[in-house]
Amino acid sequence: MLKKYCKDMTDIKIAPSMLSADFLHLEEDVRMVNEHADIFHLDIMDGVFVPNISYGFPVVEAIAGRAKKPLDVHLMIVHPERYAAKFVNAGAAMVSFHLEAVENDAKADEILSEIRAAGAKAGLVINPDIPVERLFPHIENADYFLIMSVFAGFGGQKFIPGTYGKIRSLKEYMEKQGIVRPIEVDGGVSKENVHALREAGAEIFVAGSAIFKSECPGDYIAQMRKFAID
Repeated sequence: MLKKYCKDMTDIKIAPSMLSADFLHLEEDVRMVNEHADIFHLDIMDGVFVPNISYGFPVVEAIAGRAKKPLDVHLMIVHPERYAAKFVNAGAAMVSFHLEAVENDAKADEILSEIRAAGAKAGLVINPDIPVERLFPHIENADYFLIMSVFAGFGGQKFIPGTYGKIRSLKEYMEKQGIVRPIEVDGGVSKENVHALREAGAEIFVAGSAIFKSECPGDYIAQMRKFAID
């Protein structure tokens, strides 16, 4: 049975996705995240693993230079082992990569160890078409898990409802094993579904368009926190 959460849980983390930020006024958006959110979420896309290109080391380093909150780098790339530690050096406190981007489970565990050795928390990601059970062999080696609720590569997609079940299954499996790891969710996350995601077992909520396209991003983040626990 999945444990129920107290109303005053302080482990809820809001992570605005900087892919949706206004890059002409990036410093203003960085300041907003510093003041209102908990984590900077940075999507790194290579145009190969996903059909889109985002940004690289210069942007990550620039944000890290102004950030007062940790940077969470999500690698949507082939050969994540080539770049994971470099993003730690660029300022990332958390680095995750896709399980489907590596050839086998042993390689995934090797990369997780390399990220941790470089000084960051190491996470594993799966796309919506990957069974959540693929993560089970890694629950001791990963520091957190990211469940994609849309397919990686583009912002503004619609949330996939099957995500709730995946989060519940992963949370229940970890509880049976006596292991505690944060579950992060990314894609179509908003104040409308954050409560249900919290009830399913998620703790880190990545939202891009919902936050940055709102009239007042800081107020929207506050609403997300409230709705998550109400």
